[in-house]
Amino acid sequence: MSKVVALMSMSLDGYVADPGDGVNEVFDWYFASGDVEFPTGGSDPMTFRVSPPSAEHLRGLWSELGAVLTGRRTFDVAQGWGGNHAWGPAFVLTHSVPDGWPRPGSTVHFVTDGIESAVRQAKAAAGEKSVGVHGADTIQQLLNAGLLDEINVDVAAVLLGSGIRLFDHLAATPAVLGSPSVIAGVGVTHLRYPVRKA
Repeated sequence: MSKVVALMSMSLDGYVADPGDGVNEVFDWYFASGDVEFPTGGSDPMTFRVSPPSAEHLRGLWSELGAVLTGRRTFDVAQGWGGNHAWGPAFVLTHSVPDGWPRPGSTVHFVTDGIESAVRQAKAAAGEKSVGVHGADTIQQLLNAGLLDEINVDVAAVLLGSGIRLFDHLAATPAVLGSPSVIAGVGVTHLRYPVRKA
């Protein structure tokens, strides 16, 4: 059965972006932490250069993914991933469909009728694979609705001090998670926590 899995890089002090929406500090490990090349695919492909432990982590995690769910802000910052996300069909939670979308040949879909509908559609598209979730606000909404199964956080070796926090605005805290799996990379620690359902 498909799982809904949060996937984010963040600073050690809990920020996923700086005050100006910059993400370079929390994403540096993707491009400068080793010599193993990891191509992303999709319409706007990149090649990561990571350490062997990070490459093994990414290979395992990405092989599990069949669709992505994200918010409008992440979609805008990523410029729509060129129309095709590397993880498969993308479902964007939004109040309104942006001008010029949907586009021919694109696998980006817009969901305007709420988080539950977005999860249903993304799970249907993912089949037996998992739905990867981007975006702090979307992750917070899923946690608050009890719809998130796992949290994967890549903790970058940096302290930002301010910006956009990953775990603000949670409705039910403390939220106790299951025991993590831990992989130490170069400049990053990969953590996977199962979410315990209430």
